[in-house]
Amino acid sequence: MKLKIHDINIELHYSGAIFMKQMNTLIIADVHLGKIEHFRKHGSAIPPILSAKNYIELDHVINQYQPDQLIFLGDLFHSTKNTDWQRFTKWIKRHHSIKFQLVIGNHDVISSREIENLGIETSTEVYLQDFKLTHHPEVTEDYFNICGHIHPGFHLKGSAKQSLKLACFYHKPQQLILPAFGAFTGKFIISPQENEHVYAIAEQNVLKIL
Repeated sequence: MKLKIHDINIELHYSGAIFMKQMNTLIIADVHLGKIEHFRKHGSAIPPILSAKNYIELDHVINQYQPDQLIFLGDLFHSTKNTDWQRFTKWIKRHHSIKFQLVIGNHDVISSREIENLGIETSTEVYLQDFKLTHHPEVTEDYFNICGHIHPGFHLKGSAKQSLKLACFYHKPQQLILPAFGAFTGKFIISPQENEHVYAIAEQNVLKIL
């Protein structure tokens, strides 16, 4: 699915990432690395393969778009450091040619100094031309806001009582909210208003619902 916002071509990828073509920039929200290890440590029977899925999907979108920079819109790592931190540091080193930036989210409790030691710039917001990139959604008249945080999802209902909840991109007049990229994240079911659009993720497709 492709959009054009402020003369910038933006591709919505089924992983939950977006690619801004003219800027050769990949943007990803809410990966929540280390979340599986965090819950397994506290006794939850979660398959460890889900953790590997995050890195497989990250490599896939990087290989597809070959970006100059990758901006994480917060909640990159779910909590304090655990065994997934070592995997993450090795992954970052393998992609040393990419400029990484992290917009600090509410789950990013690992110190900015430790993040920056990996070669990742940190900030509370990033400006790209007419776009303001944040973790939490912000209302702004001067910039188009791209953000994450809420993990948007849409509830599809059929006439025969079929029901399906899908992660989605939530497009408002001055805002685009990205779905969570992470493999083990929930969904906040949205209720779109007039002049708002929903692009749902169905397997390897992004479909316009509204």
